[in-house]
Amino acid sequence: MSRLALYLRLGRVSNLPTVWTNVLAGVVLAGALPPATTVVFLAAALSLFYVGGMFLNDAFDRAIDARDRPERPIPSGAIGAGEVFTIGYALVAAGVALIAWHSPRLGAVASALALAAAIILYDARHKENPFGPALMGLCRLLVYTTAALAVSPTLGRPVVVGALCLFAYLIGLTYSAKQETRARLQSLWPLAFLITPLVHGLGAAARGIVAALVYLALLVSVIAAVRLLRDTAPDRFPRAVAGLIAAISLVDALAIAGAGAPGLALAATLGWPVTRALQRYVRGT
Repeated sequence: MSRLALYLRLGRVSNLPTVWTNVLAGVVLAGALPPATTVVFLAAALSLFYVGGMFLNDAFDRAIDARDRPERPIPSGAIGAGEVFTIGYALVAAGVALIAWHSPRLGAVASALALAAAIILYDARHKENPFGPALMGLCRLLVYTTAALAVSPTLGRPVVVGALCLFAYLIGLTYSAKQETRARLQSLWPLAFLITPLVHGLGAAARGIVAALVYLALLVSVIAAVRLLRDTAPDRFPRAVAGLIAAISLVDALAIAGAGAPGLALAATLGWPVTRALQRYVRGT
């Protein structure tokens, strides 16, 4: 495996479109109309947080992966833990620096620092931590708030509500991911968190055709993933989790449609098929 392919795998770069739609949703829900270049810059900066966090995830999990997933880059000997730690921390620090340079508002910088702390805490402590899914949800929530505060001085109600819906969805998703090395799903009730965006988005779906179509796509994606999780196929957990990760873009698109921006909502829906396509080449889990 080439060094570039190794880095792409460690960074789970196939999932980056979901970060970009998170950024778009945070900006739209903030009610701001920044230049497209600002949105692209924020997407790039917050991508550094994501990729850095994925590097750190492998570095901290190296001992467990040696037992459960010896094919992962560090336990297989393809790369050393020290190099992975260095790159991970450097990428997260670069993300904070870029936010501080481009949007030197106190709120944006504080949110970026909180995001960095949440990423590191999750990576270091998520195994066997009952609050692990909530920590992962907090990371995605802080992507929303960082993007919003980079273009607006305050967090309005739409940003808070949208971020909380995403937070809940990530709890259900992360719970599913934590079952990957187990023989069967331990409990079904945490999966109820996945429907939070659907409950909140029902009103938007009733008011517009774009929101209704996005709602239907998200509903089908969640149902398909839950059915797969209850299956007996040996690869059901990674397949279901990969689908739920891609559907984050649909959660974002539904929030954007509810904010009255159907065109941008349609753009955000593209994150779903793009993520699924990229996951064919770089595993998303």
